[in-house]
Amino acid sequence: MALNPQYLAIGEQFAKQYYTLFDDPACRAQLINLYSPEMSLMSFEGSQHRGAQKIMEKFAALTFAKIQHIVTTVDCQPMFDGGILINVVGQLKTDDDPVHGFSQTFVLKPVPNGQGFFCQHDVFRLAIHNV
Repeated sequence: MALNPQYLAIGEQFAKQYYTLFDDPACRAQLINLYSPEMSLMSFEGSQHRGAQKIMEKFAALTFAKIQHIVTTVDCQPMFDGGILINVVGQLKTDDDPVHGFSQTFVLKPVPNGQGFFCQHDVFRLAIHNV
């Protein structure tokens, strides 16, 4: 497979769609459509989850009522297998908690029929340091 020449536009659009859905409690359940039932892996603050259903269970278990992601940068690279690597840095605010920095890395892979992408890897970390 060749490098995808549209990697930047696809990566930026994915990030925009992801955080728009995540930040709206009425739409958050739609995130399941971005993950594969069996081939998606997520690391969320060190806890591992495999498959769209388990990832959605993790999201449902989060304890905040409101969340807002403020994206600072979206860096994208094409991958040699047709995938796209996306690294997002920003800040998030939950409920009345202080603002925290975060980073999130996604790996998008083409769906087998060639019609779009799914999120194969998702790694999320808050930028909280205990020194």
